[in-house]
Amino acid sequence: MIGIKTTDNDIKVLIVDDSAMVRKILTKELSKEKNIKVVGTAPDPYIARDKIVQLKPDVLLLDVEMPKMDGITFLEKLMKHFPMPVIIVSSLGEKGGEVAMKALEVGAVDVMAKPGSSYTVKDMSEQLIDKIKSASLVKRFSANTSKEVNVSKKVHSKAMIKTTNKIIAIGASTGGTEAIKDVLTRFPGQMPPILIVQHMPQNFTKSFAQRLDNICSVEVKEAEHMERVTPGKALLAPGNKHMVLKRSGAVYYVEVKDGPLVYHQRPSVEVLFSSVARYAGQNAVGTILTGMGKDGAKGLLEMKKAGAYTIGQDEKSCVVYGMPREASEIGAIHISAPLYKISKIIMDKV
Repeated sequence: MIGIKTTDNDIKVLIVDDSAMVRKILTKELSKEKNIKVVGTAPDPYIARDKIVQLKPDVLLLDVEMPKMDGITFLEKLMKHFPMPVIIVSSLGEKGGEVAMKALEVGAVDVMAKPGSSYTVKDMSEQLIDKIKSASLVKRFSANTSKEVNVSKKVHSKAMIKTTNKIIAIGASTGGTEAIKDVLTRFPGQMPPILIVQHMPQNFTKSFAQRLDNICSVEVKEAEHMERVTPGKALLAPGNKHMVLKRSGAVYYVEVKDGPLVYHQRPSVEVLFSSVARYAGQNAVGTILTGMGKDGAKGLLEMKKAGAYTIGQDEKSCVVYGMPREASEIGAIHISAPLYKISKIIMDKV
């Protein structure tokens, strides 16, 4: 594999996983994509280290549970000495989700689930190809500078919160875990309901929601089917499920359901935004954050046409300026703003 031919337009990928079967499946699936070239594989971080120096890959696919050195330790060393785009490809277990969240904090740009009962090889391949293309566009690796709320002062009391018909909808992909954290940690506890879609696999979203809940004044949890949408609470779409807003009289609730991939994604920002446009209309604020692709752009335009106020993260503060750019190009955004200003803009509108 060392002698594989590549061009300047190819994205060179190195796969690091102790499972020979996983390495074989990933190599086979990625080889179907014209401009993605698997230039090498490694069963452990020590071999990976040498191949990174030798092959200079554009994107690294990394497992987290490996012999000799675990993926997180390797990732920390890599980000310190040889920073590069890394996608975590892990199992779907609860532990895998927690470790993957740690990897994102250390410096990984995205996470992906290995194929299994919830994700077919075909679904996994489509999403992984998108993630690799997105990761290859990431040019900067900086420490997280989000302002965090003191956990010891966190209170989930909803006393004094007035009822409201306002709905805040947020969508993100690559780089979105940090962007969403930045937005939510700036909110006070007394906020209208917040609905979030972040492109993440099953179980990973649960870990993400729990981590956000520990540092945010608003309550953050993974959404449940038919759950009421209430002030002071942010609901995160579960991985591998679409989340849609519904309304019965004055009561909002969400449906969590299966369905085909939309723009190669499940959950899909498009699906959420379209439902918010239909059921909340001018009582909503929509925000599209960092990420590659078109997911959410047309849905945000639907929201705007329905009377909602719409916001897009600006190019300079995006890890990948894809989804906001698509939304901007079709006229779906009222205002484009740097990440640190988005929370205030939302609060001003609600």
